[in-house]
Amino acid sequence: MHATSRLFRSFLATLLVVFAIGSISQAQPIEIQFWYALTGPLGEHTLAQVEDFNASQDRFRVVADFTGTYDETMVAAIAAFRAGTAPHIVQMFEVGTATMMYSGAIKPVHELFEMTGVPFDPDVFLPAVAGYYSLPDGSMMSMPFNSSTAVMWVNDDALAAAGIDPATVSLGTWEEVFEVAQQVVDEGGADCGISFAWPTWTQYEQFSAVHDVPLASLSNGMEGLGAEMMVNSELHVQHLQNLVDARQSGAFMYGGRGNAGDGLFVSGECAIVQGSSALVARVEREAEFDWTIHMLPYYEGTPGAPINSVIGGASLWVMDRADRPDEEWEGIAEFFAFLASIEQAEKWHVDTGYLPIRFGIFERLMEEGFYDDKPALRIPYEQLTRGTPTANSSGIRLGNLPQIRAIIEEEIELAFEGQQTPQQALDTAVERSNVVLRAFERAQR
Repeated sequence: MHATSRLFRSFLATLLVVFAIGSISQAQPIEIQFWYALTGPLGEHTLAQVEDFNASQDRFRVVADFTGTYDETMVAAIAAFRAGTAPHIVQMFEVGTATMMYSGAIKPVHELFEMTGVPFDPDVFLPAVAGYYSLPDGSMMSMPFNSSTAVMWVNDDALAAAGIDPATVSLGTWEEVFEVAQQVVDEGGADCGISFAWPTWTQYEQFSAVHDVPLASLSNGMEGLGAEMMVNSELHVQHLQNLVDARQSGAFMYGGRGNAGDGLFVSGECAIVQGSSALVARVEREAEFDWTIHMLPYYEGTPGAPINSVIGGASLWVMDRADRPDEEWEGIAEFFAFLASIEQAEKWHVDTGYLPIRFGIFERLMEEGFYDDKPALRIPYEQLTRGTPTANSSGIRLGNLPQIRAIIEEEIELAFEGQQTPQQALDTAVERSNVVLRAFERAQR
């Protein structure tokens, strides 16, 4: 009997250990891997949102890892997918949309919510935001996250030094902008009148949208493969000619590729610089002069202009894996739903300066007087929602768009140096870019 009793007690103890281990195992949250590309304070705010989600529930735990620039992150994500080790979520810049869509490596966001049953309404997002990351039928492919647009940064002190009243100056048209830029230089207000950052983004992608002219056919590629570039139109060529002329007169300075032009503004060297609305944190920190921002200008007499600009920034993509458990799909959906909530979207806008991407936020903050002292956060929204998005201003979906951007910049740089005419530059840019588009299409077959 005693032996039997000992055996029973031993069995019971073993059973309790098994139950305890099982309970501990069940208590461990399901991990969701999130690769992000934002740095500095923006990266810190990204991590703060992750921490807020993790603290809001105990079933899932998002683990965020910085994986380099957007380009580096995209290459790493596709490589991980091919190796069968893809993370759950990847943050990707807007110009990578076509590449991600056609990669075969992602699960569309609309399918994610359908399969998990997690409540989600894509109609809460602004059309200019949702449309960029959705199919023509409205099916959302990725989750909008950090969205910006291009605006015009103006050094009010430089204008005043040139005898221009910054409180009453009109900069709504390109004709006015060139005139003011020339006066600033002629009167010694600044060494440079106007420049820009992100040359192709501000002078071709945003320019085309605001003027309601096509950047490329097939609604800028939004209708599918087969698009051809159209940046050699009469309006595009005339604009490049005007920039060339302004460079020769000293009013315009080419700042270089990427965000190099941003430095010309914060240093005070250029009085007017077109760049990202997300530049606000740097301007507030570094600019030692009074400044304002204005909407992007348009050429007077252009039919239908001006209308909305297009977004920049990035969205969140779900990486596909055949062996992913249902619970992990649900965790991704819950995290996305958390980020899309009006509370979190508003906090992100206020903390980072990125656009309020869903309806209701701007109106509520406007009523509260939040924008009274923060026009740099108000004007980008008003520009993005100006008019109704058209086929030319709903977004851009061109394969290998980063490569196309580089081609356009190479050609316009030659025009600035006088090595070819604006017409030759943009004709060549179109020809070379179309070769890139055809190569992308062949790779999808």
